[in-house]
Amino acid sequence: MVRPIIEAVSPTTTIEVGTGQGAMGARIASMTSQSYVGVELDQYSFDRAKSRIEMFGGVVRSELLSAVNPNPAQLLCAFEVLEHIEDDKAALQEWVSYIAPGGCLLLSVPAHQDRFGPMDMHAGHYRRYSSTGLTQLVQSVGLVDVSTRLYGAPLGYGLEAVRNRIDASKLARAREAGVSIETLTSASGRTFQFDRRSWKSSLATAGTWPFKYLQRVWPGGVGLVLFARKPGGHSSGSTSGATGPPAGG
Repeated sequence: MVRPIIEAVSPTTTIEVGTGQGAMGARIASMTSQSYVGVELDQYSFDRAKSRIEMFGGVVRSELLSAVNPNPAQLLCAFEVLEHIEDDKAALQEWVSYIAPGGCLLLSVPAHQDRFGPMDMHAGHYRRYSSTGLTQLVQSVGLVDVSTRLYGAPLGYGLEAVRNRIDASKLARAREAGVSIETLTSASGRTFQFDRRSWKSSLATAGTWPFKYLQRVWPGGVGLVLFARKPGGHSSGSTSGATGPPAGG
């Protein structure tokens, strides 16, 4: 779902907030072959992201975005980040300030608050989102041309059920140890982030390959992708085709 959007936008400058271990960042940097700046505060994840992304010419910084102070980007991405931030509107307002006029925001979040459970709490989530609620939130910080798409069905439902059972016991141990939500958030960026050259990555790719196509026709999903534009700038061929998450997945 992300690849066609980035190909349509064809950004010359990209910022990714919360790169984790660089799984998405490496793909984006390799696709754009232009200026990519990623931000990741967790030191372990930063080290992995740096090694993965910099081989494609991207830059990763272990600082707050305000400290990095990059030039405004044509595309700002944040995948599975917003739900970890208590004041999500303030975060979005800051992110938008780093988007160039006419530039775009691309993010993903977990969907459906009624599915909030042990997996979310153990990952350090404050909430999940509905399409309507997330759209209104993004519009409240001045973005326009908002489109959303659910993804992850049907496999995501089964994976969440398994993870909720496993993470319930992990969460209980974390609470007994007094682990903070910030620590849980940092650790979540390391979950299922396999080296692309490892057998685990190959197994995960093979195992999920059929579901990548099945989700194109399966309604619903456990995740939400949003695409929006910042007003201003001049329309160009590189952004006019980027109308949002495509129906084709």
